[in-house]
Amino acid sequence: MQNKLLMSDKAEKSDLICVGEIAGAYGVNGEVRINSFCDKPSDIANYSPLFDSLRTKYTLKITREIKNGYTANLTNVATREDAEALRGVKLFILRKQLPELAGDEFYHSDLIGLIVKNTDGVELGHVKSIQNYGAGDLLEVYQPEQNKSTYIPFTLAIVPTVNFVEKYIIVNSPDGLF
Repeated sequence: MQNKLLMSDKAEKSDLICVGEIAGAYGVNGEVRINSFCDKPSDIANYSPLFDSLRTKYTLKITREIKNGYTANLTNVATREDAEALRGVKLFILRKQLPELAGDEFYHSDLIGLIVKNTDGVELGHVKSIQNYGAGDLLEVYQPEQNKSTYIPFTLAIVPTVNFVEKYIIVNSPDGLF
């Protein structure tokens, strides 16, 4: 039913970028519902073929736009049962497939794991995830000493520095936030 994507030994999990997720079956003929995590959601089709975390290859063809996503045909998915079995499967591409970004743009996956420091250099935690509930990106900063997370807006005013070489960001957070 599935094809393995052959990659060199140099390809690691960090080379995988999640661009979407299978949300379940749509109809009875093997179509799936797709949630796209791309900046322009329809771009997910441009990255086909996609693959899952086990590197199973899927050729994706969008069939229509629906509320909160798209429907699509995937190779070797012919029945509703096949499609439903893939519910929750994350869809990935290789990092090298991504376009180059401008200097002030970042891929979410590159921010996750970075150390978060305040403007005095005191370590506050690390970026656990990036969320967007419609009003812009929020960084989830996990604070291990307190076993809690704090959300901060990912804006230039709040996050003036992102240093990928030394793997940290500087936050100019409002008083009392941390």
